[in-house]
Amino acid sequence: MRKSGSWMTIWDDRILEYIRNEDSGSPKKLEESGYVRVSKSHISRRLRTLAEHDLLTHLGNGVYVITERGEAYLDGEFDTSED
Repeated sequence: MRKSGSWMTIWDDRILEYIRNEDSGSPKKLEESGYVRVSKSHISRRLRTLAEHDLLTHLGNGVYVITERGEAYLDGEFDTSED
């Protein structure tokens, strides 16, 4: 079971799942996918926050990839509530 931190939103899990499945993601691709139904600017803010907590890595040009820590969170092996 995943343990979300108080700083996380319901959209964060969906964003992480999408990026893991697609190998990378950007605000534009996430918005176009329909998998995350919030604005591109909201997605962008969440991507930055997830990167600040080391669940994603920003590669530049708005593209993000999931980190080992992000993978561990999705697999229920990392507790972000302690972060």
